Amino acid sequence: MSIVVTGGAGFIGSCIVRTLNDMGEDDIIIVDNINTSEKWINLRNKSYKEYIHKTDFLNRLPDLKGITHIIHMGACSSTMENDFDYLYFNNFEYTKALWKYCTERQISFLYASSAATYGDGSLGFDDKMNIKQLLPLNRYGYSKQLFDLWVEKETDFPKQQVGMKFFNVYGPNEYAKAGMASVVYHGYQQVKESGKVKLFKSYKDEYEDGGQLRDFLYVKDLCNVFQYFIKNSSINGLFNIGTGHAESFKTLGESIFKALGIKSNIEYIAMPEALRSKYQYYTKANIEKLREVGYNNNFYNLEKGSEDYVTNYLDAGMRIY
Repeated sequence: MSIVVTGGAGFIGSCIVRTLNDMGEDDIIIVDNINTSEKWINLRNKSYKEYIHKTDFLNRLPDLKGITHIIHMGACSSTMENDFDYLYFNNFEYTKALWKYCTERQISFLYASSAATYGDGSLGFDDKMNIKQLLPLNRYGYSKQLFDLWVEKETDFPKQQVGMKFFNVYGPNEYAKAGMASVVYHGYQQVKESGKVKLFKSYKDEYEDGGQLRDFLYVKDLCNVFQYFIKNSSINGLFNIGTGHAESFKTLGESIFKALGIKSNIEYIAMPEALRSKYQYYTKANIEKLREVGYNNNFYNLEKGSEDYVTNYLDAGMRIY
């Protein structure tokens, strides 16, 4: 295989490169925008052929030979990004260009959609539903929704096309994500700095403080799903990638303290006004479709995933996976 991984120096992308290396693959082109960020650290223990800046990649793509897969993880993933024109080009038009390239050359295209496309969750989180009904809560989710809708209208497809709606992913290599890193990462930092974890208060009567629920997905499980798709090239479609279980932020906070072997100390703080109208109180992936294509692996629960992450990575000097 000769594989392109866009966003390959980022959190999820670099973990996928780790998985590819573990599969014996190192004919890999990393596409990213590292610039002055610390993402370069994620590449130090990886084997790959070349790094190409994302602004150069589309121009160079026609001259690259022998590509068998494009794994497209490169996107602006900030749910707080307000520049719609940037999101439209970066998350929609760029992805369309890669799809068309893979279709013309009949190679595999695996790409990230997002659970943010489900909006407030009032219609559920079923990847078999009519996606035209969905109303994302933020510009980022809408930019991902636009591509999912565009694909539905296409009549020509890559050799393999798999879109993945990731739920709340956490785990090693997210250290350069700053404010967009997981609550597990930030909670660990807070414990080290102040001895407590800060979580948002609830503004809905049906949820207690810390009782907001998410489908928390450990990145190693995500990588296992990727490996399955790569090895089973006849699988196509749009899939939820989550555990199929919802767990509370309170459980998350307690899991961090348990992994560190210290008494739980959680403080509930006000949620920023700008976030309140766009906040998801509940997510849980319906993964029946994933199971139907033969993926039978178990997933880490939040306690076990946090234990592995905190013990073997965060508390081990921010070790890279």
